[in-house]
Amino acid sequence: GMDGYAVAARLRAAGHAGAALVALTGYGREEDVQRSRDAGFDHHLVKPIDFGQLQKIVLEVRGRRGGD
Repeated sequence: GMDGYAVAARLRAAGHAGAALVALTGYGREEDVQRSRDAGFDHHLVKPIDFGQLQKIVLEVRGRRGGD
């Protein structure tokens, strides 16, 4: 029964600071981006998403974690 903003806020409050959270939404106004930041999202992508941008985010996260 929670939306993505509530899930993100709950994850952050539970101590999951290292989790990479990406908001995928149809809303792209500055206040929407700010709401994502306030909830704890690291990135805010507006649909239809740019897969190159998503790939860049995934590679950045994997690099920070030493992923394969």
